[in-house]
Amino acid sequence: MRCPFCRESDSRVVDSRTSEDGAAIRRRRQCRHCGRRFTTMEATSLSVIKRSGVTEEFSRQKIMSGVRKACQGRPVSDDDLAKLAQRVEENIRSRGIAEIDADEVGLSILDPLRELDQVAYLRFASVYQGFDSLEDFEAAIDSLRADALLQSGQTREPTPDDFAD
Repeated sequence: MRCPFCRESDSRVVDSRTSEDGAAIRRRRQCRHCGRRFTTMEATSLSVIKRSGVTEEFSRQKIMSGVRKACQGRPVSDDDLAKLAQRVEENIRSRGIAEIDADEVGLSILDPLRELDQVAYLRFASVYQGFDSLEDFEAAIDSLRADALLQSGQTREPTPDDFAD
């Protein structure tokens, strides 16, 4: 790291701290040549490769705006969307890759959105996964029902006989 005052390349780290969200490190440095101190920020970059081949920086805001459309009219707050976007980013960063396909980002959104709001999940999945028929919706709804049964402790769907006296 070059000193911004004397342009010397030899400096030592005096202090290091992570940023609030842990995505960057703030380092306080001191130049070994002139003795002046300066601050640097280090952050990992994450790029998204779009279908067109264009590469752009990953953006939580784009995640939030895309999911917000699916959540329109649903009881989902901006805080919920911010947490979802953070969770998606953490999931992607945990893979240890610097570039990811836009399709993979969309797939990473599905599970957290499914947990947040099932109707919004169906809306997002229908567009993202290109549902073409009622059968596609039925399969997704059946999957949601199966998950609900598992979470409630039931191993099968109730039948009319279960409710007979």
